[in-house]
Amino acid sequence: MMTVTYPEQWDLDTLFPGGSESRELRLHMDEAVNKLSEFEAHVQKFEVLTTKEDAPKVADLLEQMSHVMRHLSQAGSFIGCLMAQNTQDKKAGILESEASTLSARFQNSFQKIQQDLVKTEDGIWNELLNEESLRKFTFVLNEWRDEAKMLLSEKEEGLITALSIDGYHSWGQLYDMLVGEINVTVTVDGEEKSLSVGQANNLSSHKDAAVRKESYQKLEEAWTEKEEFFAKTLNSIGGFRLETYKKRGWDNPLQEPLHINRMKQETLDAMWGAISKNKQPFVDYLNQKGKLLGKDGLDWYDVDAPVTESTQQFSYQEGAEFILKQFGKFGPELEQFAQQAFENGWIEAEDRPNKRPGGFCTSLPLGEESRIFMTYSGSMSNVATLAHELGHAFHSFALRPVHALNRSYAMNVAETASTFAEMIVADAAVKNAKSNEEKIALLEDKVQRSVAFFMNIHSRFLFETRFYEERKNGVVPAARLNELMEQAQTEGFAGGLASTHPHFWASKLHFYITQVPFYNFPYTFGYLFSLSVYAKALEEGDSFEGKYMALLRDTAVMSAEDLAMKHLGEDITQQAFWEKGIALCVQDAKEFISLTSTEA
Repeated sequence: MMTVTYPEQWDLDTLFPGGSESRELRLHMDEAVNKLSEFEAHVQKFEVLTTKEDAPKVADLLEQMSHVMRHLSQAGSFIGCLMAQNTQDKKAGILESEASTLSARFQNSFQKIQQDLVKTEDGIWNELLNEESLRKFTFVLNEWRDEAKMLLSEKEEGLITALSIDGYHSWGQLYDMLVGEINVTVTVDGEEKSLSVGQANNLSSHKDAAVRKESYQKLEEAWTEKEEFFAKTLNSIGGFRLETYKKRGWDNPLQEPLHINRMKQETLDAMWGAISKNKQPFVDYLNQKGKLLGKDGLDWYDVDAPVTESTQQFSYQEGAEFILKQFGKFGPELEQFAQQAFENGWIEAEDRPNKRPGGFCTSLPLGEESRIFMTYSGSMSNVATLAHELGHAFHSFALRPVHALNRSYAMNVAETASTFAEMIVADAAVKNAKSNEEKIALLEDKVQRSVAFFMNIHSRFLFETRFYEERKNGVVPAARLNELMEQAQTEGFAGGLASTHPHFWASKLHFYITQVPFYNFPYTFGYLFSLSVYAKALEEGDSFEGKYMALLRDTAVMSAEDLAMKHLGEDITQQAFWEKGIALCVQDAKEFISLTSTEA
């Protein structure tokens, strides 16, 4: 049987040939404008609902809305891919601004619909939802209505949306542009190399301590040089959010992210509370790692350092084949889907200049496809990241039978699917280790993820929470942002690091994403929630894939608490739930310490 060679560059031409100069993209954008204009006209004629006989009218409007959303999403996702693959693509930047304007127009119409839903009398509302044409939209319609009760008037919200194009979202776009222009020169294997931020970040796991330290220091110099630009950007994003919240009467900056993630404050508090009580085993791991590296304490730039001499490297082809083999053990649907993604060029993995840092998965709804972006350099961590993004894509695949309006799942449960896929691969890698040294390296890769979710992301959450409290009183200077970041890292890592990363607030894209505030705690939620799902998968074996896909389909039509109760029988507002998952991660940390102590 002949082996298929998987491409390392994605294929965007099957979507719109020609990139940012695509004629087909231009036609699509023009069509989207026409569909949006028709929708806007329809919305203006939409009135307060007064009888259950209005159900067909609502159903018709929802179908039209769905078509517009899919067209706008198709364009926005494609343009996002163009921006990621080449930060120097100026035309893509112009298209991004155009897409943002169209999204704002759609949002204005959507808000008018919400306001009309709120005005509908409760008795009529319940009768409408019992009509067959609307019954399947009960969750989202109730959610839209409840959300509207939290907002200002249609006119005021429309003004906020209009001003957000240049006064809010453009700041996030500016951040992308600033980072895209940064290049640092680092000596790697005796050769000076000019690297993008993404490429330099990948050196955090280089086997040579001098390379790790130099890449960190060069990046730190770059963040320091532009810290005033980044501070201005972060303060402007934060200021816009806070002023909007103030007008709406929201005092808690977490109100919006909690609403977006369909979860309660009690759930978030229970999660962080359980984590804060169980950090010592991970501090012990960090201390042990420092010893293995011959240091009295672990510096920030050594957190991702390999601890064995022969760290296993995987070519992209080998990484893909390993993922497919492990996915196949879980279920045929996941394996076949991933095979399609690899073969059809849905993945951009090549290590080259001018790519943006990080990784993501985006959906192209018109063709029911996804695209995955990352920079692959051959580590086991890269293989896990690739599996993670494939998990996101599979989530979208699982939702194919569901109506488009019932596919909007929150970020916290989105991270459940991705982390679940990542666990399948990471767990298998440890079990398949051919030597003790290899097992240590792979086990450490698992523990590093726990450190990232329990310590790094907790420090991001602490920083962001405190930043917003101080931002209420005025602009927070760059020097103070550095202090807040170091304090948060000291607390988040429970004192387990010898040095911190003061400019992490400038280096992390997540702080500058305007679509979703507090782009941090959902990752930790997804990690721990997926541990419970994974435990069920191990318990039930081959029969679980169908149940898993049913869970994924419910992620878009349930609160986080209801989802956990229905599919896991668990109350996630209690610390006991979260402690079960943490305990599994503690076992990994203790096993790593035991194995490396024996080795020593």
